[in-house]
Amino acid sequence: MGGVFEPLKAGGAAIALDEIEISILRSLAVQLLELIGPGEPEPDPDADPLAALFAASDGPTEPPSDPALARLFPDAYGGPETGPDADAEELRAHSAEFRRFTENDLRTRKREDALAVVRSLDGLSPAGDGAAVLEVDGELRLRWLGALNDLRLTIAARLDITEDDESAVLFRLPDDDPRKPMVMAYLWLGGLQETLVETLSDTL
Repeated sequence: MGGVFEPLKAGGAAIALDEIEISILRSLAVQLLELIGPGEPEPDPDADPLAALFAASDGPTEPPSDPALARLFPDAYGGPETGPDADAEELRAHSAEFRRFTENDLRTRKREDALAVVRSLDGLSPAGDGAAVLEVDGELRLRWLGALNDLRLTIAARLDITEDDESAVLFRLPDDDPRKPMVMAYLWLGGLQETLVETLSDTL
């Protein structure tokens, strides 16, 4: 897996992906969609608009139990590890309230990011052993950035790694370690994310 994003002269970014790379990226994005869960139901056009507004903001108040989801939807102020004192309790209360009003919208945005990746990959068709070129610009480029970040956070949670121990853990695994394929995907996604960010910098 060696494809990375490169800037286009007219703006945006492009990457050449072979059939295996397309399959891997699509599979990861679909798994991310399954992890995030279904989107919000369509609003009832006959419902009271004011009641619908309050219902839309009535999200969860507790962090997810799944470690990957907990990384995707972290506490804003303080989580269970904050401690038992009064200040910590206040932070947890603020986090719960913030989560109630924001998590549903955040889930929707993350789902839309992953869906954008799947749909753009579905439009590619490599010829034979060659590669297909994917071009992204505007909002689609930002969608890809969001999805790549979410995929890396999810894989990091599954590998139980943090940025602090990333280099020590990831680059010393033997080839027969069962985590090696996931580690390779994690590193590749990091390269995609970094080079896509660089294409954004070139347009500023």
